[in-house]
Amino acid sequence: MSKLAVVYWSGTGNTETMANAVKSGAQAAGAEVGLFKADEFHENMVDNFDAIAFGCPAMGADELEETEFAPMFRSMEGKLPGKTIGLFGSYGWGGGEWMEKWANNCRELSAKLVSGAVICCGEPDGDTLTECVSLGRALAQ
Repeated sequence: MSKLAVVYWSGTGNTETMANAVKSGAQAAGAEVGLFKADEFHENMVDNFDAIAFGCPAMGADELEETEFAPMFRSMEGKLPGKTIGLFGSYGWGGGEWMEKWANNCRELSAKLVSGAVICCGEPDGDTLTECVSLGRALAQ
């Protein structure tokens, strides 16, 4: 059985809804899943999981939330080479450039990104939630 962490920050509840769908998909695939808000997950926890799903909405000038999520993510960048990860999040404007930048950063860190990142504008709809479930399943493999 694989062990997966779903780590997210959500201001409006949209990314939290996506996180729960990722968790559901991973559990359906047989993974043991821990769900963590960004301020609950720390660098020393990375090695306890086979894979990690990170979720954060676009904020400000199309970037990661800078008070809790971005500092948490930066603190564990040294642990991500070779780690299997997935990315998800919502945005309210633009076209999702923050996710492209984030995914490129993860590739530069030599993290193993599974499938494409899951993004949506505003509240996640049924198709987006299905993609989140699929992301959870892929991470559980």
